[in-house]
Amino acid sequence: MSSETNVFRLGVVINPFAGIGGAMALKGSDGDAIRAQALAMGAAKQANDKMRRALVKIKDVAQLVTIFTASGEMGAQCCGSLDLPHQVVYTSNTEVTQAADTEQAVQALVDTGVDLILFAGGDGTARNVCHIVQDSVPVLGVPAGCKIHSGVYAVTPSAAGEVVAKMLTGELVSVRQAEVRDIDEQAFRQGKVQARHFGEMQVPDELTYVQSVKMGGREDESMVVNEIAEYLSEIILDEPDYLYVIGSGSTMAEVMARLELPNTLLGVDVVQHGSVIAADVTAAQLLELVSNTPSRLMITAIGGQGHVFGRGNQQLSPAVLRAIGRDNFYIAASKQKLQQLDGRPLRSDTGDDALDKALGGIVAVITGYDDRVYYPLK
Repeated sequence: MSSETNVFRLGVVINPFAGIGGAMALKGSDGDAIRAQALAMGAAKQANDKMRRALVKIKDVAQLVTIFTASGEMGAQCCGSLDLPHQVVYTSNTEVTQAADTEQAVQALVDTGVDLILFAGGDGTARNVCHIVQDSVPVLGVPAGCKIHSGVYAVTPSAAGEVVAKMLTGELVSVRQAEVRDIDEQAFRQGKVQARHFGEMQVPDELTYVQSVKMGGREDESMVVNEIAEYLSEIILDEPDYLYVIGSGSTMAEVMARLELPNTLLGVDVVQHGSVIAADVTAAQLLELVSNTPSRLMITAIGGQGHVFGRGNQQLSPAVLRAIGRDNFYIAASKQKLQQLDGRPLRSDTGDDALDKALGGIVAVITGYDDRVYYPLK
């Protein structure tokens, strides 16, 4: 904490365009072309709302913090909406902010001598922050992007706020090094996950609230994945009149392979009567489909993190999930995946707090052929 005052100095910066391509099935938000395409398709910017969900957690202890931030949608607007006193230390000269704006804002926060930088974005934003900060200042990410492979993010926006509140009130929160990773978006759009290590930053170490680096699958799970895929594919064949929404990932790809259907590995497909009726759908397309037909959702949890909703599947919007209904979700994960969570719950981060609460509780997780365990979803 700064020696000049006894007030915690918090830096806040937002990438306003983080995650804008997710609901549009664009597999990322990097680059002017993708942003323009997403906006033209009607995408809504959500990063400010994500940061708001974090900062609301410190309103009751606002007297313990001085907030430094960037202008407009990069931070000041969000702080103002919560009536949190703040000082603007960086002003962007453009309406459509770029990676350079993020880096310049972060540099201004570092120069101001903040104790922690709280930033909202995805893995691309984490790279920008890391380029400036490295290990000079602790950081904590508010997850708002399409891609969250880095270990510098809290598990949900609210969890990020909880960590900051702990720090403000003097609770013991240690600091550890966490990895920054990002994937090649062009390869991602071709169904390939090519994640690279870009550096490390210091993050507050409260394991209940800060996620692990995303883990890939392992060969010793192949038999379990085959069993899960066999079971789910039989469900689809036995009740073909339902509209089946098939989530992303290798487990769901195996389901589609058993049905001998084409699959979007890193997107959402829709199956009915044994055929793919819509491939790589957007949130809007999906909502139109599930609003008029009894539907079921098949989805798996992200290994190492436990996220079921809100990571790489923004096409499953709150409206879509409500239309399908919680009782029509098939959540699949191997027991090894669940054990890797070390007691942490599965996570729902839809961007709608009321929905996350409604989806929470004990859920049945398919862990093999007609084999389930009951596990908390939060």
